Amino acid sequence: MDRFTRGIARTSARHPWRTLGSWVLVLVGLFALAGAAGGTFADDFASPGSQSARAMELLDQHFPEAAKGSVLVVLQSEDGSPLVTRRTQVESVRERVDELHHVETVSDPFAAGTVSPEGTIAYAVVTLDVPEREMGKPAFAVLSDAVSGMHADGVRVELGGDEVFLNSGGGDSGHVGIGLLVALLVLLVVFGTLVSAVLPIGLSLVAVGGGVGAISLLASAMTVSVSAISVAGLVGLGVGVDYALFIVARYREHRSAGETNEHALAEAMGSSGAAVVFAGGTVVVATAALAITRLGVLTSIGIATALMVLAAVAAAVTLLPALLTLLGDRIDKGRLGLRHRTVKGAHETVWWRFGHRVSARPWPYLLGAVTTLLAIAAPALWMQTAFPAAGDAPVETTHRQAYDLLTEGFGTGINAPLTLVVDLSASGASRADLTDLTRTIAAVPGIASVRQTVFSADGGTAVVTALPTSGPADLDTSATIERVREVVPDNVYVTGVTAITDDLNAQLSRTLPWFIGAVVGVSFLLLMLVFRSIAVPAKAAVMNVLSIGGAYGVLVAVFQWGWGAELLGLDGPTPITSMIVVIMFPILFGLSMDYEVFLLSRIREEHARVGDNAESVARGLAGTGRVVTSAALIMVAVFLSFVASPIPSLKMLGLGLAVAVAIDATLVRMLLVPATMALLGKANWWLPSWLDRVLPRVQVEGSSPSVPVVPVAVLATQES
Repeated sequence: MDRFTRGIARTSARHPWRTLGSWVLVLVGLFALAGAAGGTFADDFASPGSQSARAMELLDQHFPEAAKGSVLVVLQSEDGSPLVTRRTQVESVRERVDELHHVETVSDPFAAGTVSPEGTIAYAVVTLDVPEREMGKPAFAVLSDAVSGMHADGVRVELGGDEVFLNSGGGDSGHVGIGLLVALLVLLVVFGTLVSAVLPIGLSLVAVGGGVGAISLLASAMTVSVSAISVAGLVGLGVGVDYALFIVARYREHRSAGETNEHALAEAMGSSGAAVVFAGGTVVVATAALAITRLGVLTSIGIATALMVLAAVAAAVTLLPALLTLLGDRIDKGRLGLRHRTVKGAHETVWWRFGHRVSARPWPYLLGAVTTLLAIAAPALWMQTAFPAAGDAPVETTHRQAYDLLTEGFGTGINAPLTLVVDLSASGASRADLTDLTRTIAAVPGIASVRQTVFSADGGTAVVTALPTSGPADLDTSATIERVREVVPDNVYVTGVTAITDDLNAQLSRTLPWFIGAVVGVSFLLLMLVFRSIAVPAKAAVMNVLSIGGAYGVLVAVFQWGWGAELLGLDGPTPITSMIVVIMFPILFGLSMDYEVFLLSRIREEHARVGDNAESVARGLAGTGRVVTSAALIMVAVFLSFVASPIPSLKMLGLGLAVAVAIDATLVRMLLVPATMALLGKANWWLPSWLDRVLPRVQVEGSSPSVPVVPVAVLATQES
């Protein structure tokens, strides 16, 4: 692999302007194609073969109007008088809503009977002229702003419904700018020059731009989640900066050793460049493995994230060498005026001494780190996941206001209706049985009321709507659904937001072991292939699981238990989104492998030079400690910036990823890795001879042992 990355770098360096031009053409082409043929974004939560999925199929086939999106205009009398006394204002609101883009019809709450018993709250059903997935997130944002901004004398107006909540905006992107600003400050400290610091930031933005274009094109071929770009962009920014950081740091290290720019670039791409390709490939495989769940929303997020990481890797191994060639010695321009230090040997650095200290007494460090990790991860044992509902959204949003008004006026079950679809062409309940069927459903514990049965135009399908006594995210609602499914015939299928969520979670329970096994297994094989070892990939798998467990533990403490939730802008405890827990696993496993590859490839490189286990570990830490720690700080800053998002799920993702990366860069890389390597000694690099012969050889560490070791700590103060 080192020859492969050297070859790509050499080609890019020989033709830098051609490389830059190619990137410009690719980016322009991607965005042009995305604008012309790119699809819209929607969440496909259907679980293949489930009751809710079958119900939705029947609705699409026999109730064409049901395929169109719908939202609720919620109205409240502000002075507590009956809304019937304000018919003029209500009708004015209906007329204005009817004139909005994508609105087909607006029901009359008085004629439809959708007025609360007290008469102070009502809702009008708005039928859209296109299905939800065709309308897209931006159009929902325009509709929400328009309706919630309406003023009617004495009448409060809000817009609600599941479609509005699921397509709600994520606020401005100012938090991303804060993360990048922190990343820039870290890079300035690491490199000490403005040009070197700005380069990784710029490269990551180019990579994210390419990734966004590719994801937009992907949306024309499959249903892509509305969260795909947010999640993929979060990962893309982090890895884009980190990959460029690792290569630029190694490039400047070789330059500081007196090598020419051309040779320094070749050596950096042969070592760090190869590690970037391998580490990025691991993240790609891990995230793409989300397709194993067979859930559309997770599959699209996984593929989108894989595309984003591929863009980051491509930028690092092609665009970066071209830019470094064009910059030449100007890479050290914009020096911050730090005092120049004399280059020291590896044994004079803090990282080298710390590595030997851990190796000398591995057991205390090992036990201390493991105990700490287990303590942080312990709350994960009490994790309870749920699907987010509008009731968990920020209180200032219109869909949260609508949710609360509906609950106040009609009871919490109004936000979690159960839709029972009866296939009258199949054996089971016939048309004559529907009266008895509705009585049976109404008698189920947890059902508050059952509405009138509606038949399709062809008479082959019937729909019964039942309102539960509990909300969409309540466990009681799930229990009610199970009781309903137990008493209805086989040709009756239950759907609704909670039923879809329950079927989704059941699908995850069935496929999660296969998914986790695939991610861990493939990562194990890839590490074994590169490092020719059984112990190294086994240790990496265990350590990665510990890091991920720590992230889950923090999520439980903060979100489920509410510890410090107010500091994150939450009202209190918030249900942990089940899909966020699943999405975090491959991303974190892949990112943990990144640091594992960069550290271990340097350790193996040093082991090939000195042949001593403790010394190679110490030198590996000395060569990568500052850069890996800086990379982790950047990743943490980018991830933590998403905690400022108003969407609780993005807060969870940002905090969870940040915690895991921080754990991985400190407890794991600084303590567990040197301690376990000291205890295993030569066993670190043991591989059965027969397996060694069978496995192809892939090299990611440097192939030139003549390069002297130069501590990264001095790179920030080297002479330009």
